[in-house]
Amino acid sequence: MQLQGTFAYLVSPIRQDGSVDTAVHARLIEHLIERGVEGLTPLGSTGEVAYLTTEQRREVVAATLKSARGRVPVVPGVEAFSTAAAIVQARTYEAMGVDGLVLMLSTYFPVSPAGTAAYFADVARAVGIPVGLYFNPRFVGGGLSLDLLERLQDIPNIQFIKEASGNTGLLLSVQNRFGSRFRLFGASAHIPLVILMMGGVGWMGGPVCLMPELSRRLVDLGREGRIDEAWPLQRRLWGLNAVFQKHGLAACVKAGLQIQGFPVGLPLAPQEPLSASAVAEIGAALEAAAGG
Repeated sequence: MQLQGTFAYLVSPIRQDGSVDTAVHARLIEHLIERGVEGLTPLGSTGEVAYLTTEQRREVVAATLKSARGRVPVVPGVEAFSTAAAIVQARTYEAMGVDGLVLMLSTYFPVSPAGTAAYFADVARAVGIPVGLYFNPRFVGGGLSLDLLERLQDIPNIQFIKEASGNTGLLLSVQNRFGSRFRLFGASAHIPLVILMMGGVGWMGGPVCLMPELSRRLVDLGREGRIDEAWPLQRRLWGLNAVFQKHGLAACVKAGLQIQGFPVGLPLAPQEPLSASAVAEIGAALEAAAGG
């Protein structure tokens, strides 16, 4: 399976007792699929993966698979400090029936480029499903480099890259060096339409949860090369990205979903809830994006 299209990076609705609110999770997923989302990614940065226990992660993946019912791919994130822990997660989710994985490396002590490459290679080789590499210098270690991809290009199930530094020039360098070997997905830090204009295959982002129809429309127009129609829509949607960069992605998506009637809960501790003024700013950005 080659993954592509508009993927919603899901929030993790956790109750105060630590359990997953599967009812609101299911309602959100139904809402997203009905409005054209082509894939679901739990356990990303929007899903606050670093703040979840092992059991919470497993429960979120199980709930996502149950609600998706095979209608769209489910591609959860794998986040760990150690290779062994990441392999356990990857194999667990593969056995549960997911369609792919997004790999992240968290670091405490410094990890060399060779160690970073070995982490991604060993986890990818431990499973038989498509794997993507996720690089986000704000949250996880192991930044993207051309030398790193040189070490990984011969592992066939490493299929795509989601790079969230906002350095679009680096992605262009990847294309110049490797051609179409690694498929590119836009991230929330990038202007998604620019990635699509470069030949990217889709957008994986938290804002998709809040504007699924407009996000799908943007991706479709970009992939069809209808740039003149896509730019006005991209400019509208970018207001959400700008607010999220200011206040924090996961907290903003949760606040936006609360405004839209999905009680997904507050950011997970030790994160603090957003201020009333920040929530109002998110509401205004949603109205601006929806109203054109």
